[in-house]
Amino acid sequence: MVSKNNMTKFEQKVVSYANWVIKYRWVAIITTLIVVAIAGSGARFIQFDNDYRIFFGEDNPQLLAFDKLQDVYTKNDNVLIVLEPKDGDVFTNETLAAVEELTEKAWLIPFALRVDGLSNFQHTYANEDELIVEDLYSGAMSMSKEELERARQIALSETRLLDVIIPPNTAVTGVNVTLQLPGKDIAETFIVADYVRELAKEIEASYPNIKTHLTGLVMLNHAFGEASQNDMSSIIPMMFLVILIVMAFLLRSVSGTFSSLLIIMFSVATAMGLMGWLGIKLTGPSSSAPTMIMTLAVADSIHLLITIIGQMRSGSTKHEAIVESLRINMMPVFLTTLTTAIGFLSMNFSDVPPFHDLGNITTMGVIAAFVYSVFFLPAIISVLPMRVKQKSKEGSTTFMARFADFVIIRKKGLLWGSVLVVIAIGSFVPKNELNDQFVNYFDKSMVFRQDTDFVMENLTGIYTIEHSLSAGESGGISNPAYLNKLEEFAGWYLEQPGVIHVNRLSETLKQLNKNMHGDDQAYYTIPDNRNLAAQYLLLYELSLPYGLDLNNSLNVDKSATRFTVTLDNISTVEIRALGQNAEEWLRENAPDYMYGEATGPMMMFAFISQRNVNSMLIGTTIAIFVIAIVLMFAMRSFKYGTISLIPNLVPAILGFGVWGIFVGQIGLGLSIVTGMTLGIVVDDTVHFMSKYLRAKREKGLNSEDAVRKVPAALSLRN
Repeated sequence: MVSKNNMTKFEQKVVSYANWVIKYRWVAIITTLIVVAIAGSGARFIQFDNDYRIFFGEDNPQLLAFDKLQDVYTKNDNVLIVLEPKDGDVFTNETLAAVEELTEKAWLIPFALRVDGLSNFQHTYANEDELIVEDLYSGAMSMSKEELERARQIALSETRLLDVIIPPNTAVTGVNVTLQLPGKDIAETFIVADYVRELAKEIEASYPNIKTHLTGLVMLNHAFGEASQNDMSSIIPMMFLVILIVMAFLLRSVSGTFSSLLIIMFSVATAMGLMGWLGIKLTGPSSSAPTMIMTLAVADSIHLLITIIGQMRSGSTKHEAIVESLRINMMPVFLTTLTTAIGFLSMNFSDVPPFHDLGNITTMGVIAAFVYSVFFLPAIISVLPMRVKQKSKEGSTTFMARFADFVIIRKKGLLWGSVLVVIAIGSFVPKNELNDQFVNYFDKSMVFRQDTDFVMENLTGIYTIEHSLSAGESGGISNPAYLNKLEEFAGWYLEQPGVIHVNRLSETLKQLNKNMHGDDQAYYTIPDNRNLAAQYLLLYELSLPYGLDLNNSLNVDKSATRFTVTLDNISTVEIRALGQNAEEWLRENAPDYMYGEATGPMMMFAFISQRNVNSMLIGTTIAIFVIAIVLMFAMRSFKYGTISLIPNLVPAILGFGVWGIFVGQIGLGLSIVTGMTLGIVVDDTVHFMSKYLRAKREKGLNSEDAVRKVPAALSLRN
C-alpha cells in the first residue's frame, strides 16, 4: 500500500470513502436494494412501439412528404395475403373459391378500409351504350372450365392486376387489405397481425392444397416487435450465461462472480426501470440496451475485483485490498464511465429517434453500474467470504508480462507494421455504400422474411414510390393534357430497371374509353375531350361498390391524383437514384404545378442511413473532442490525452475497412457503430494509460518498465 503522504488529495478522499463504505456496509447494501427496487419498478410501465415510423424524426423531410400525401389520400398501411396453390395454378375452382372466401372475410380484419383481390376486381365492359362494372367472378366452386379460362384471360389483360395481384404465370395470387389504423393504441398492429394469422390458418385448414404468405407494412411493423421480443428472450439469457461462465473462469471466486452478477442485474433493472418511469417506449433498436448494459456493467466490477484479488494474493487483508482497489481504480473507472456515457450520448445526434433512446438508456445503465460498483460492490465483498491463495512462487512471469517484453523489444516493427495494416485495411472504408432495405433487417429464419422474399420472387414487389401529382385546378384530373402527361411519366418509369408496375388514373380512363366504344382496342387511349373524360369517370365511380371507390387515389376536388410505382427487390442506392431522377423528369417535362416529390415508406428508409451518417458524423466528432479534453485533464497531459485518441479511433477504421472488403454495404444499424463503440473502446485505453502514468509518477519508472507494469497490474495471476 502507498503511504498517505504519497497520495493525491483525491486518492486520500477515496481511501476515506472506502473505509466509510466498509464500516457502514449494511447501510450501503440495504440502500442499494431499496434504490434498485424503486427504480426497477418502473419497468411495469414499459410499452413496445413497433411502428416503422419511429425510425424517422418529426422533421424528417421524407416523412413530412409522406404524411402530406396520406393527409390527402387514404393511408396505405396494408397486409398482403398471398395464396400459393400446390398445383401451381390459381385459376381452379378450389383456389378461386379460397380467394373469394378470403376476400369476404378480410373485410372483418380490424381497421380494414379496403380489400382488393381477384374475386372483387371491378371488371368493366360495354353492353351497347351501357357501362357494366362488376366483380371479376363469383361462385367459384360452380364455375365451368370456360368461365375459369375467361377469368384468367381477363386478369392477364388487366394492367391494373398484372404483377400486383396476379403474376403472368398465374402460379400465385394476392389479396391486399388496406387498413386505417387510428394510431391511438400501440397494440393495434398486434391485433391486426394476430387476426390475419388466424385467418390465414383458417384458409389453410379449409383448403389443404393452399399455402398462405403474409407481408405488407403492418406485418413489417409486427415483425419489428416480434424480432425484438425474441431477441430479448433469447440473447439476454444467453449473454448472461456467457458472462457468468467467463467471470467464473477468470475470477475463480464464487463471491466475486456472484457480486458481479448482482451489479449487472441491478444496472439493467435500474436502466429499464428508469426507462419506464420516463415514458420511453421500447423499440427494435432500444431493445438491445440490456445486452449493452450487461457488457459494460461487468467491466467496472471486474477491474475492482481483479485488483482486490491481486492485492490479497500479495498478502493484503480483504479490507486493505478493497481500499487499495478503490484508490487505484476510482479515477479510471470514473473516466471510463464518463467517456462511455459521452460516446452513447452522442447518439442523440442521430436522425433516428430510437437510437436516442438506445444511447440514453445505455448511459443510465452505465452510470448505475459505476455507482453500484463503487458503493455496493465494496460493501458486499466485505460481507461475503473470499478465499484467495497467496503467491507461492516469487518471480514467476505471466503471459501478459512476456507479451509486454515482446512488444517492448519489437516496438518499432510493431508500430510501423500497425500503421501499414491500418492504412491498408482503412483504404477499403470508401468501398462501403449506404444501402438499407428494411426486409434485410430480419434474419432469414423469421417467417416474415421468408414470406416477403417469396412474395417478391413470385408475385410483386413490396417496395413502392409514390407521387401526388396536381392537375393545377379543381376537376383538372379529367384534362386530356394532364392524363397524357401521366401516361408519359408512367412510360418513363416503366423503362427504368427494377420497376414492376405503375398505378395511375390515366390507365383507368384508357380502359373506360375503350369500354365506351364497344370495347374496341383501338380506343384504348386517353379521351380527347375533357368533359367526356369527366363523364366516364363519374359513371365509373357511381358504379363502384362500397369500399372500392377511388378515394385512395383521388383528392376531394379532383385536382390531384395518387401515382404509385411498385418496385422489384432493388437496393436503396437504386431507389434513391430512381426517386431523384423521377423528380428531375417532372421538373423538366411537366408543368410546374404537376411536380410531386417521390415519397413512401421505402423512400424514407432509402434516405435514413444517409441522413443518419451525416448527423452521426457531427455527434461523433463532438464526442471525440469532448473525450479528448476529458482525458487530457484527467491525465494532466496534452500529449498522453492526444495519444489516447489513436487506439480509440483505429478500431472503427479497421472495422469499416474489413466490412468494406467482405460486405461493402452499410445499413441503418451500422451507421451508428462509430459513435456507439467509441465509448466502449475508450475503456481499455483509459485503464492502460491510467496505470501506465501511475507507474511513472508514483513509482518513478521509466517508459519501458511502466509498460511492463501495466499488464502486471491487469493480470489476475499477479
